[in-house]
Amino acid sequence: MLRSPVHVTGAPKGPLRGALDALRTRLDVPGAFPPDVLAEADRAARDPVLPMHDATDIPLFTIDPPGSLDLDQALHLSRHGTGYRVRYAIADVAAFVVPDGPLDREARRRVNTFYFPDGRIPLHPPVLSEGAASLLPGQTRPAVLWTIDLDADGRTTAVDVRRALVRSRARLDYAGVQQEIDAGTAEEPVALLQTVGRLREGQEAERGGVSLRVPEQEIVAHDHTYELTYRAPLPADGWNAQISLLTGMAAADLMLAHGTGVLRTLPPTPVGAVDRLRRTAFALHIDWPHHVSYAQLVRSLDPREPRHAAFLQACATVMGHADYTVFRDHRIPELTTHAAVAAPYTHCTAPLRRLVDRYTGEIALAACAGKEPPEWVDAALDAVRARMAEGGRLANKVDRACIALVEAAVLQGRVGEVFQGCVVELEDHRGTVQVESPAVIGEIRGAGPGTLGERLPVRLTEADPQAAKVSFVPA
Repeated sequence: MLRSPVHVTGAPKGPLRGALDALRTRLDVPGAFPPDVLAEADRAARDPVLPMHDATDIPLFTIDPPGSLDLDQALHLSRHGTGYRVRYAIADVAAFVVPDGPLDREARRRVNTFYFPDGRIPLHPPVLSEGAASLLPGQTRPAVLWTIDLDADGRTTAVDVRRALVRSRARLDYAGVQQEIDAGTAEEPVALLQTVGRLREGQEAERGGVSLRVPEQEIVAHDHTYELTYRAPLPADGWNAQISLLTGMAAADLMLAHGTGVLRTLPPTPVGAVDRLRRTAFALHIDWPHHVSYAQLVRSLDPREPRHAAFLQACATVMGHADYTVFRDHRIPELTTHAAVAAPYTHCTAPLRRLVDRYTGEIALAACAGKEPPEWVDAALDAVRARMAEGGRLANKVDRACIALVEAAVLQGRVGEVFQGCVVELEDHRGTVQVESPAVIGEIRGAGPGTLGERLPVRLTEADPQAAKVSFVPA
C-alpha cells in the first residue's frame, strides 16, 4: 500500500500530534533533505533529460485522492478493434536523477515515501515529486509510456513501452470518477475504466488471484475522545488498481522473456496465516464455510461493512510478506509469481514514491527495445533489492505502529472496561486478541491455551498512544 492505512479527520492536535512526532523519532524515519540533495533537485527540475518521442496529443488523465500532487501515473483508454487499448504514462524519474549523484544516493537511503496519519515523508524532494517530475495537468512531462492492447475479454495481446513527452489533460479523483460513471455522464476514456477494470477483475478471478480492497481507517476527533471509522474503497479504486496490476504483469513478462529483471514475489499463503484469519473471521462474526477459499471469501466481502473492513485490514497484515527477486542471464528463479496476483508481477508504476520502480522501468524499456539495461541499473540491482527489503520492513513498522497508535487513542480513557473479543494468536499465555467493537486488535496476557479461537470477555488494561500499545487480559 502506498497510501497511509490511517487518516485523521482534521489536523491532529495535542496528545495525538505528540504521539505521532514521538513515533517518527522512535522509528528513525528520514528527516529533512540535505542541502546538496535539494540543490541537485532544483537543477534537475530546471533541466531534465527529455525524450525525442512526442505523445502530448494523447488526452491522458490522472486519478488520485483529492489534493494529491505526487502523480506517478496518467492513463487513457480507448476501443481498439474488437478489444481495448490502454495507454499508461509513468513519471520518468530517471530523466531527473543522475546515477550515483546526491539525489540517487538519498533515494537509495530513503527507499520509499512513508505515510503517517498527519502527512508523508517523501522519497524525492517536493520540487520533483510534487512539481517537475509529477504528471500534473496542463504540464508537458517526460514519461515512460506503456501501450497495452487487450482483446474483447481483457487479455493482453500486445505491449509497447517507450520514453515520451506527455501532457495530462485533467486531474480526477475517485469519488468524481465513480459519480460520473454511475450517472452515465463520463466521457468514453473514463467510462472505459469500468469496462476494462471489470474485465481485468474477471481475469484475476480466473487466475485465482485476489485484490484486497483494504479500507483506510479514519479517526474522528470528538472533544477529548476519538471515534474509529473506515473509508471503504470505491469500485473505481479497484478498476484503477487493475490498470496498475496489468502494467506490472506486462513488465514482468517482458523481463522474463529478456532474461534480466526484478520481480515482486510472494509464496503461497502459509497454513498458519489462514488459520489465524479463520479465527479473526469468527471473532468478527463473518461466516467462512470450509469449502470457501480465501480468495472467494475476500471477493464476497463489503468493505463498507465495519466487520468486513476490520477483517480486510487483518488480511493485509498476516498473509505473508512479499519479496523482490533479482535474476540475470536467463537464470529464471524458482519462484516467479506473486500469490495474490497469481502471475509474474513487478513494481513499476510508482517511481515518485518507490525506489525500485525507476530500475524496473529501465529494464522494461531495454527489454522492449531488445537491448541490455543500462550499466548503472545492472550494477545496482542487488543493492536495490536489499535496500527495498529494509525499506519495506520499516514501512510495515510505520503502518502497524500508526494503526496501533490510532487504536490506542480510540480506547484511551476506557481502561478497565470489558469488551467482547476472540484470541486469534497465542503462545505461552500471551497473544493477540481481536475485539468486536470497536474493531481493534491488541495484546492479551494471561490467556489459557483453551482460549485460542474462542470468544471471551476481555478487560482493557492499557491504551497508550505514546507507546502505540493496546493491552487486554481475560475478564
